[in-house]
Amino acid sequence: MTTPRRLILASQSPARLGLLKQAGFAPEVIVSGFDEDKVTAPTPAELALALAEAKASVVAALPAARDALVIGCDSVLDLDGEALGKPADAEEATARWKAMRGRAGTLQTGHCVYDTASGRYVSGTASTVVRFGEPSDEEIAAYVATGEPLYVAGAFTLDGRSAPFIDGIDGDHGNVIGLSLPLLRRLLAQLGVSVTELWAPAS
Repeated sequence: MTTPRRLILASQSPARLGLLKQAGFAPEVIVSGFDEDKVTAPTPAELALALAEAKASVVAALPAARDALVIGCDSVLDLDGEALGKPADAEEATARWKAMRGRAGTLQTGHCVYDTASGRYVSGTASTVVRFGEPSDEEIAAYVATGEPLYVAGAFTLDGRSAPFIDGIDGDHGNVIGLSLPLLRRLLAQLGVSVTELWAPAS
């Protein structure tokens, strides 16, 4: 039985790591440490993609990533054409939720897969429409007080305390959590790699 290629996640997101593990992968984690403020782009989708490519390329250049497949991802919420990442503080998170409630935004997640063995990389963006409910001011205050929205793009997540405040989505559920597994499969295929080759051996 052949050993699967090394898979490296260039992200500190426990949600992304969890998605990959649930899908049968056993990725290593190397955080890029890339300064996201250095990147600008004309649209939220292009920004998410540029950030994902930057994170993947930084980690791919490290000696520790030799002969590995490096996955870089970054998510932003597109609300009226504005790219909303992680809120800076509780005040911003509160204002964000008051602006989002009762409306819909598009969660854009850039994905980049870098094959350090060949030097090739491929990238793409997945988009999912998120329909926000109408939490009260008191519910928003209680949610912000948990601290959770300060650590996630758009100040919300589908797999946490804000789940009751989201009425529904149109598109890939995993993409909103942080990583689109169908898009990842297509990107890997462009590099000549099947997802089944990367599954960790069953225990």
